[in-house]
Amino acid sequence: MAKYIIIEDEQLAYNELKRMMMTVRPDWELCGWASSVEQAIILIKSTAADLLLVDIRLSDGDSFEIFDRIKTSVPVIFTTAYDEFALKAFKINSIDYLLKPIEETDLEAALQKYESLRAITPESDSYAQFRNYYLSPNLKNRFLVQCGDIYQHIETRDVAFFYSEEKYNYLHTFSGRRYIIDYTIDRLETILDPTRFFRVSRGCIVNIDSIKKVSKYFTGRLKLEVYPDCPTDITVPRNRVKEFFNWMDGVK
Repeated sequence: MAKYIIIEDEQLAYNELKRMMMTVRPDWELCGWASSVEQAIILIKSTAADLLLVDIRLSDGDSFEIFDRIKTSVPVIFTTAYDEFALKAFKINSIDYLLKPIEETDLEAALQKYESLRAITPESDSYAQFRNYYLSPNLKNRFLVQCGDIYQHIETRDVAFFYSEEKYNYLHTFSGRRYIIDYTIDRLETILDPTRFFRVSRGCIVNIDSIKKVSKYFTGRLKLEVYPDCPTDITVPRNRVKEFFNWMDGVK
């Protein structure tokens, strides 16, 4: 028997999902329901659940905010009304999501994936990829920056890379200018076009057009030379090398 939480802001959708769960897994225990990001955070923190059934669009934001604010390794099955064609690749990779209106057979298949320990978790690389694709219609195309008393905008296509240094985050343009920005590297990863920008490390995201040279480095890592020069060394950790090469090769 497993314990699960439903996070859904529509009463009718919640009732129907609860009904289907009672049909396909009658021995499982529903241990909570939340209809907003704030309620979900409180519920997840206070409840020892084995599985989360999460609607992406909630009354006070999207559910990805939940996992920005709390750390959890509890597996997640997402529900969404998003375009099936934009998400079909994730079916191949066993990413668990259910398209609304949810069919009982689809719910059963997702639960079987969970029981086979292939459900997505907020700590996995697949979660970050899923999030990027889901939010892709809202990709950021420009940034407001300040230089002294002057404000201006920078088109995202003109950004060579983003990086962190000490306590600041910087936007660095192809023209060689850099600006302090309020966005964290974590946040930038979710709003940039994943076909053009790649997070090579904890503190750096590069534009593919900025990469001049990729070389093997110590302990299985890669070292990047970019244009213009970055004030800090840019290396790709060993556990991200395969994903980095796939990105360079245009493989999703």
